[in-house]
Amino acid sequence: MEWRDRITSDPAVLVGKPVIKGTRISVELILGWLANGWTYEQLLEAYPHITHEDILASLAFSEEMLRDEHYIAAYKAVA
Repeated sequence: MEWRDRITSDPAVLVGKPVIKGTRISVELILGWLANGWTYEQLLEAYPHITHEDILASLAFSEEMLRDEHYIAAYKAVA
């Protein structure tokens, strides 16, 4: 999954949080609902202007960001 085709960040939209292109639906929102037990089907019903591929792109974006060594170093500095 190439998340860059579906996820963008613009300082003028949600203060630069990563969002699904063409929407104000943030990756954070998608992950939050999934973490709270929502299914893909529930997300698609609640937000009909996003797609299954948008949800997968949100997950792929998050996975890549967590793989980033800067995140790991920042987390260790706080802990």
